[in-house]
Amino acid sequence: MVTMLGLTALTVVVILGITFAVALRVGKQAVIDVTWGLGFVAIALTAFLTTDGQGDGLRRWLALLLTAVWGLRLAAHIFSRSRGKGEDPRYEAMMKRAKGNRNAYALLHIYLPQGVIMWFVSLPVQVAMVVEGGLGWVLWLGVLVWAVGFFFESVGDLQLTRFRSDPANRGTVLDTGLWRYTRHPNYFGDACVWTGLWLVAASAWPGVLTVLSPAAVVWNLYAGTGKKLLEKDIGDRRPQYADYVRRTSGFFPWPPKKAES
Repeated sequence: MVTMLGLTALTVVVILGITFAVALRVGKQAVIDVTWGLGFVAIALTAFLTTDGQGDGLRRWLALLLTAVWGLRLAAHIFSRSRGKGEDPRYEAMMKRAKGNRNAYALLHIYLPQGVIMWFVSLPVQVAMVVEGGLGWVLWLGVLVWAVGFFFESVGDLQLTRFRSDPANRGTVLDTGLWRYTRHPNYFGDACVWTGLWLVAASAWPGVLTVLSPAAVVWNLYAGTGKKLLEKDIGDRRPQYADYVRRTSGFFPWPPKKAES
């Protein structure tokens, strides 16, 4: 397992190095957002190939396929969303704080943190490749939780994309479909995806020990740079958002409250 962990870490370094080269060529750091999903696919594939003959075949294939489906869909979505656009405002703000060499600043403050987080979050997938036994209800519960998460994330993204593509919706708030039951179906879905992948690993010892990986994902989406940061100033741009917040669950799907008369 130690060899596998080292090789997956090396995979992260290589894929982020390629991403940095692409970012320099196109002139924007936002390309790393596309790499986020692809990076997990590369890690899962590396772990799968370097542990041939270890673990349980069913769990190994599930960990690889579930990660690949999630990661490739996310990468394609972000690529389509950002194609033809300039730098993401988040990275613009970060790069304005750079003192000295901007490339070194980007490597230290963008690529290094994301690489560490990517490798840490993927630990359940890596461990799932080598653990044995426990192919019971916990494993299939993990697949079910992953499926719920993938549905919320993919359908939520699709609904938001269609909403934003209609000029008539400019400045308004999406409060239909999955967005009627949670203000962040994509974040809730992402949390479920990684909880499900952890359950796949946790169905056999010592997979349960990787619980801090999904815990970090859930915390970040709910209280870190996910939901909290996104909603920081959205009310200034969309006056209807305050009423949307009052009516709609902030994270976990729940029937909306009735509108005030």
